[in-house]
Amino acid sequence: MDSLSPVIGQRLTLPARASATPRLCDRSFLFRSIIIGGASRKFPRIRVKAVTNKLGSYSSSIDFSDPDWKSKYQKDFEARFNIPHLTDVFPNAVSYPSTFCLKMRTPVTEEFAGGYPSDEAWHGYINNNDRVLLKVIHFSSPTSAGAECIDPGCTWVEQWVHRAGPREKIYFKPEEVKAAIVTCGGLCPGLNDVIRQVVITLEIYGVKKIVGIPFGYRGFSDQDLAEMPLSRKVVQNVHLSGGSLLGVSRGGPTVSEIVDRMEDRGINMLFVLGGNGTHAGANAIHDECRRRKMKVAVVGVPKTIDNDIMLMDKTFGFDTAVEEAQRAINSAYIEAHSAYRGIGVVKLMGRSSGFIAMQASLASGQIDICLIPENHLEKTNAKDASGNIVLGDIGVHIQQEIKKYFKEMGAPADVKYIDPTYMIRACRANASDGILCTVLGQNAVHGAFAGYSGITVGICNTHYVYFPIPEVISQPRTVDPNSRMWHRCLTSTGQPDFL
Repeated sequence: MDSLSPVIGQRLTLPARASATPRLCDRSFLFRSIIIGGASRKFPRIRVKAVTNKLGSYSSSIDFSDPDWKSKYQKDFEARFNIPHLTDVFPNAVSYPSTFCLKMRTPVTEEFAGGYPSDEAWHGYINNNDRVLLKVIHFSSPTSAGAECIDPGCTWVEQWVHRAGPREKIYFKPEEVKAAIVTCGGLCPGLNDVIRQVVITLEIYGVKKIVGIPFGYRGFSDQDLAEMPLSRKVVQNVHLSGGSLLGVSRGGPTVSEIVDRMEDRGINMLFVLGGNGTHAGANAIHDECRRRKMKVAVVGVPKTIDNDIMLMDKTFGFDTAVEEAQRAINSAYIEAHSAYRGIGVVKLMGRSSGFIAMQASLASGQIDICLIPENHLEKTNAKDASGNIVLGDIGVHIQQEIKKYFKEMGAPADVKYIDPTYMIRACRANASDGILCTVLGQNAVHGAFAGYSGITVGICNTHYVYFPIPEVISQPRTVDPNSRMWHRCLTSTGQPDFL
């Protein structure tokens, strides 16, 4: 979500003829072809680097001459997407009838008189064998727009992932649970919504000890940062404002130190809200807990405003970002059209994925050119505290190059540059994201009580599912330049093919 730096040739070269007022936008980028009399020039070539995901590229490890390759692939897929469970380490772990039943409407009392309540007639539980189909399109050819094929013939192979939701059996006694919530990375609309729902759902299960870890993973080691006791009363209205009740930060102590603190504090459920780097940390914590034979559930909730988590329909905060970006785009449009030789430039979030820019372009209908980081990036060796590569600022670069170009032509342009990043990140989640956050938070708790760990919860083909963390953090999800959605964006903007 920080800045990135596409390089547009040796310098930004713009065409010399056009008839309408120009305007631009993105970082992931939205920007406009410009015309003012003179000889026509073509844009420089912008090389498109197509990045196929793990499921959409031909695997060199598969012997397609083997008549059983398909069944072998399916077995391998099932093994990869099998979600870790406490019984993998504790085969004799005791399960209990679930204390979660919506017929009760209120949290379970601590007495648990007569044992753990179980309503066998309530058909609200998810069977552990329930699955959701990962891919729903049968591509008949590798040349189809957005095709994801396992073999050159685009054979249809079923790929199933675990359905999320409450299970009839749980593996933690609620009165013995101390649950902790931590938010890492940058801000994103919806963080407070997820925190709220995790707390509320934990209380419905009967958990009394719930704490927030302040300022990301640093809260596990910084002596000046005390745990924040959480309850429904504390979080009741936190979703009405943006930001994070717990605060955020990047970086932090070592995995071993974090697990030491968890042991010291008696934390046996950890809910981690963050992006790829944060999830990598969560998976490492899960692995360390397993190595130490600790009965702990570590569950992630993907938090990335860029919508760049693999295999998921979308992540929370994305819809809000696209909606809020419309304000900046409209302002840039008005400024550009009101100024003499005006050009509007808007930079939007998207470290390595251009989903916000693409969707914002489609939504606004006011964009002439949408530039996305999938096209061309100039990288540096510098990294931030989360291990993300620090990239140059494309917005300032394009603004300066446009001014330079028109000044050299003897027709200076009035460039209106807007970067709404922090205004968007800090705002409250909209209704769509609010619903997504609610369900993600609830399902995170259901997964932990069901005994799963090292998992993250997401939405896949409109259904909520559990993924093993390694499968969603292997690489960022990016815009496919051959996808129908990108083609729709190009049709909407009418921008030239940058050849």
